[in-house]
Amino acid sequence: MSSIYNINKGINKSIEFRGLRAQYIGYLAGGLVALLILFAVLYIAGVNTYLCLALILGSGTALVICIFRLSHKYGQYGLMKKRAKRSLPTYLYFKSRKLFIQKKEGL
Repeated sequence: MSSIYNINKGINKSIEFRGLRAQYIGYLAGGLVALLILFAVLYIAGVNTYLCLALILGSGTALVICIFRLSHKYGQYGLMKKRAKRSLPTYLYFKSRKLFIQKKEGL
């Protein structure tokens, strides 16, 4: 009795949707939800429907292009690394190298 099981070969890989990887999918989804809310607010405020559509379509196109550029430029973790690098100090000041010398001798 043999059974056929599907093997998931994507274990420990990030999700991908049409070329977008990892957190960029969330950024795109959040931006599209924000555009939907903006459209609703403009429509309720009484702005011309065609003007609303043109504004939202233009902003949506710019959002998609921007997110895809970020995804291709920085890759899966590059944007997070760039943000983390900004929080590092520009230099570290030590009065003594004693800690590092002891660490080297301990190995």
